[in-house]
Amino acid sequence: MTRCPRAFEPDRGREALEACPWAPGPLAELIEGTGGSSPYLRGLILKESAWLEGAVADPEAAVEAVYAGLQQVAPGQIGDALREAKRRIALLIALCDLSGAWTLEQVTGTLSVFADLAVTLALRAALTPLITRGKLPGMGQGDIADAGGMVALAMGKMGAGELNYSSDIDLICLFDETRYDPDDYHEARSTLVRATRKMAATLNDLTGEGYVFRTDLRLRPDPSVTPVCMAMEAAERYYESVGRTWERAAYIKARPSAGDLDAGARFLKTLTPFVWRKHLDFAAIQDAHDMRLRIREHKGFHGRITLPGHNMKLGRGGIREIEFFTQTRQLIAGGRDPELRVRGTVDGLHRLAAKGWLPQDVADKLAGHYRAHREVEHRVQMIGDAQTHDLPKSPEGMQRLACLMGRDLREVETDLRARLTEVHDLTEGFFAPDACDSRSAPDVFADSPLPSRWHSYPCLRSQRAVEIFKRLRPEVLRRLAEAARPDEALAAFDSFLRGLPAGVQLFSLFEANPQLIDLLVDIVGTSPDLARYLSRNAGVFDAVIAGDFFSPWPGADALRVALLDELDRAGDYELKLDAARRWAKDWHFRIGVHLLRGLMEPAEAGKAYADLAGAVLAGIWPQVQTMFSEKHGPPPGRGAVVLGMGSLGARRQHARSDLDVIVIYDAEGVEASDGRKPLASRTYYARLTQALITAMTAPMAEGKLYEVDMRLRPSGNQGPVATSWASYQSYQRDEAWAWEHLALTRARVVAGPAALAEDVEALRQEVIARDRDAGGLRKSVAEMRARIAAAKAAGGPLDAKIGAGRLQDIELYAQTCALIAGRPLREAPRALRLADWLSKEDRTALVDAYELFWALQIGARLVSEEAIDPERLGTGGCAFLQRVTGASDMMALRSELEAKAQRAAEIIDGDLPQTEGEI
Repeated sequence: MTRCPRAFEPDRGREALEACPWAPGPLAELIEGTGGSSPYLRGLILKESAWLEGAVADPEAAVEAVYAGLQQVAPGQIGDALREAKRRIALLIALCDLSGAWTLEQVTGTLSVFADLAVTLALRAALTPLITRGKLPGMGQGDIADAGGMVALAMGKMGAGELNYSSDIDLICLFDETRYDPDDYHEARSTLVRATRKMAATLNDLTGEGYVFRTDLRLRPDPSVTPVCMAMEAAERYYESVGRTWERAAYIKARPSAGDLDAGARFLKTLTPFVWRKHLDFAAIQDAHDMRLRIREHKGFHGRITLPGHNMKLGRGGIREIEFFTQTRQLIAGGRDPELRVRGTVDGLHRLAAKGWLPQDVADKLAGHYRAHREVEHRVQMIGDAQTHDLPKSPEGMQRLACLMGRDLREVETDLRARLTEVHDLTEGFFAPDACDSRSAPDVFADSPLPSRWHSYPCLRSQRAVEIFKRLRPEVLRRLAEAARPDEALAAFDSFLRGLPAGVQLFSLFEANPQLIDLLVDIVGTSPDLARYLSRNAGVFDAVIAGDFFSPWPGADALRVALLDELDRAGDYELKLDAARRWAKDWHFRIGVHLLRGLMEPAEAGKAYADLAGAVLAGIWPQVQTMFSEKHGPPPGRGAVVLGMGSLGARRQHARSDLDVIVIYDAEGVEASDGRKPLASRTYYARLTQALITAMTAPMAEGKLYEVDMRLRPSGNQGPVATSWASYQSYQRDEAWAWEHLALTRARVVAGPAALAEDVEALRQEVIARDRDAGGLRKSVAEMRARIAAAKAAGGPLDAKIGAGRLQDIELYAQTCALIAGRPLREAPRALRLADWLSKEDRTALVDAYELFWALQIGARLVSEEAIDPERLGTGGCAFLQRVTGASDMMALRSELEAKAQRAAEIIDGDLPQTEGEI
């Protein structure tokens, strides 16, 4: 014992104590204080004194004995047995609670476990005679254990294991219609409805022995017209079509309690997309706020906090405020993070804090207040076993409550006021932040026709979107007005808004996170092309507020681990592919924003894009193989690797890079796979490779992952899509053209078994290191340059890639340097430094030119897919390109590009032999 109640009515306390002459010292004080302050508990003490004498020695064992005794009761006598058990459990829990022997979690947990058992036994008692008499078609004695496919879902506090002392229990009763023949459906439903009503009556009806639990079945879909037990399929259709936010919140705490628990778990799994949205769901804030206002209006809970009669559950600063605050934040983020999908309120608060969705001190304060509120609620209910949450209205009532708590009245009142006030202050700002006053926003765009036509855009079709945007609009206009060229920024924002298909979710996201408006204005003012992408994929904004968006780049290994975790949670094959697409878009967007905001340099961003692509291939490749193996058996031999070529292999990609890959397999002499439908090894790997291409390129609900190019494989488009290890070795050693060895300098295995990957890398190094005719190689490269120049016309003056001395030309020369030196270096700058036959100044000039052209290339591909036109890019786009290239203005950038390209071309021309048509 760590605390003890005092007797508000000493005579009543002595009466309780006299009924327990066996109680010694502190236990006697506990019984006297309890009986003297709670008429209900005094009555239980008088009635159950003999049982209590043995129970107090080991409360946990006494509870287990009650449970075991109930299991032996015949179905026909279960009603009275449950009522007796409820009295005993209620008395023992109260004494353990009032004395401090049990924590709040033990108290609410024991109540919830007893409720589960009571529902289970009442349901069994209701169904047993019906099944025995053949009233449930197709069901026999063996189906009693799982209630013939019926399940009672525990909702609310019972579902969370948080039942309060005098709580009713909220149940949704469903049945698995697939257990029944369609012709028997109506008869089965009718029987299960009767059983549900009988179960509820067993628990709910007040008899001479009392009651078990007040039972509420009204949380089911559309309770005014649906039966008390309905088919799972019908319930699922309801939630998919008209389910509301409050029902989503209710299902956070739902769990199977009695009956067919497996069927209940399957049903809850089918509701996962309904409860947990795949994108951050800030629109839930407004729904929850509206619900709070309706409750306040209905119950009359307005005005400041005053203690007499204050409702500890629904009143300002009460339990429901903390629950709504927690559940709404879980709804916002739980679709992206399954670790937030917990039922308990305190557990939910701590999970949210651990994941960065709440400050730790706020979570700790609310958790402390929640526990304190629940204890006060319990004592209010212990006084008269009333399902009430109201503090007493009279001074005498408050004094009785303080005595039951074993505390001074003034101390109790001071503590309550402080806790209720702090809860209200912490939660109210989340649900009802100060709205922007539209009259305070200067209308700097008074002469522009653009804002006046926004109401006609698809994203503002719904009244709810209009209401949110009305509050948002002044802040958006204010921030657009602060741009370097407000009219350009407004036009870019208008283009973004016009392409947005729906607005409620995104506008809610901006309202809850105003800092995102700055980012949006920055993006639309810099890159109209990226803004169009955002209008079609607004969900990528989720990543910005999901914790560590602006943290340093985690690296390739961390990315692979993160994607594998995401795929493990995703479900079936198609869901995994969509999950990979969402995940990749988030990270792709993150790289772009980091580059846009100067958090990454161009070279670092190029590696990040390549790391991301490599992680996607490494994550998707095993999923494709698993899916393929289900039908055709596991990969024959040692399996296959994916060899990244070009920019992927060299780790220099930009926002629009496709993936150049080669698939190499080693069947180790195994002729065919071993599966339901075996395939010859060559066919197996060819089809497996096609499956990989489809997985990467297929337009699914979340779009595509990447375009894939396999033209760099041996024999190009004429050869098989998958190359055997034996033929690949032979080809590279004896048949490959010079350009193929040049390409090999940038190759890198990105997915597949480690042993085969090591062999492929060893072959790459062997081929690159072999002695070769440097003069002949230079001649071949010179001819190649001439063919490229003839096939691809030089780009404009701001084209970074095509043309003499520009990016592609320097990269080709860098590969030549790697082959001449016999060094397997993939990165162009490192390869260029190998050219010791050039002067140090020439090598430095080539590297400098390459870095400048790369900076322009990665920047240009972020802001536009077309040729760079300063007029079309606007001020923001030009300023971004100037920043990443270090140029003072666009004319200076053009001059520097031309000068560096001319210098690089002269150096390369001077080293390679002249050919006809030399560039």
